[in-house]
Parts: sequence; structure tokens; C-alpha cells
Amino acid sequence: MDLQAIGRLIAILGVAMVLAGGLLWLGGRLGLGSLPGNLHLSGQGWSCFVPITLSILLSIILTLLLNLVLRFFSR
Repeated sequence: MDLQAIGRLIAILGVAMVLAGGLLWLGGRLGLGSLPGNLHLSGQGWSCFVPITLSILLSIILTLLLNLVLRFFSR
């Protein structure tokens, strides 16, 4: 790879990380971390958060987006 390709890749990854951070920030403000069905287990000196509902919701959304993108680019 030449330096231009590496620079382009780093720039794309940077934009993707900014977008992912913005989506996480927005999701936190909308309360996506406290959906019904998400488990929060805690005991003395430990805690564990298992986002079952959020994982299912993200899976459905990402599947729909991927299908739309593949249909758009397959024509």
C-alpha cells in the first residue's frame, strides 16, 4: 500500500469512529442503555450489564441497513 491509500484508510476510520461515538452518545441520551430486557446483575464488589434487548434491536436495524445497501449497490 502506498501512503495515499493508508492516509485515506485512516481518514475513513476516523470518520467512522466519530459517527459511532455520536451514535453512542445519542443512544445514551435517548435511554437505550436502560431498555426493558437488559440485565444488570450486581453483588458485593461486582456488577455485570448484559444488553440483551439492545443487542436484538441493533441486530435488526443493522440487518435492515445492510440489506438496503446491498440492494442499492447490486443494481
